[in-house]
Amino acid sequence: MAVLSVLRFASRNVIQNGVCVANGTSSLLTPSKVNALQLVRKMGDHRPMKIAPSRWSWNRFKDMLNFYFMLGIIPAGTLILSANLFVGPSTLAEAPEGYTPQHWEYYSHPITRFIAKHWTKSYQQEYEMMIQFLYEEEYKQKLRLAEKRIKKMIAEKRDFEAYYYEPVTARYQELVKNNVEQGVFDQGSSS
Repeated sequence: MAVLSVLRFASRNVIQNGVCVANGTSSLLTPSKVNALQLVRKMGDHRPMKIAPSRWSWNRFKDMLNFYFMLGIIPAGTLILSANLFVGPSTLAEAPEGYTPQHWEYYSHPITRFIAKHWTKSYQQEYEMMIQFLYEEEYKQKLRLAEKRIKKMIAEKRDFEAYYYEPVTARYQELVKNNVEQGVFDQGSSS
């Protein structure tokens, strides 16, 4: 019975819409005749359309927060937890006779010791770097004072228009160094 009612409905639609199946055309290729009742029927639900701002930025922020949380906080938390559970803090013990502890051995936590050993410099290295920096700055200051004295003497005596120096190039420095080490002093041809 249901099949007959479907066929009856289909034949009524074919006659109303002018679809001819016999010559190979279908309703998809011909313009369909839509009446006002079908148009109103497809616009249903009696709800007004909500106009809201885009949530793309918020969703992107949540995605990035989730990604970096998974990428950074979870592995770091796992590392810290495992270091605290399995390694634990170091304890103070007697040092052997004549043993000088390294700078990272003064820290008790294993992660702090690892960072101090592999990524940071010791206090002694920092001190020596600072002393070297101060030495170089003092040397530059002395050179500037000497340059001022030279310019002052040139201005007083007026014997030169300007002071000059011949620049030293390091082009052949390695060659001369190797020759001196090997004992070869004569670079010219002596026949």
